[in-house]
Amino acid sequence: MEAIPTTRLSSKGQIIIPKPLRTLYHWTPGTELEVIDVGDGLLLRPRVTFPVTQLDDVAGCLPHSSPALTDDDIAAALAAGVKEQWLDRD
Repeated sequence: MEAIPTTRLSSKGQIIIPKPLRTLYHWTPGTELEVIDVGDGLLLRPRVTFPVTQLDDVAGCLPHSSPALTDDDIAAALAAGVKEQWLDRD
């Protein structure tokens, strides 16, 4: 059985993340981490480097030269994709 990496809390409230874990997650000096309380411990994850956006914030931001699809066109394309991927298997 592999040993669980451990660390200690310093008098300044700092911890050292064991090197194998920093390497595994590609966390280098300066990586910003979010600290999330999950009830029985803390979760560390890299901070998202760009703001979360909604579809309305980005819809239409790329040029599009062909005519817009209708709801019926989209439904037909989805149905064809489902059929191709799931129903036509050998």
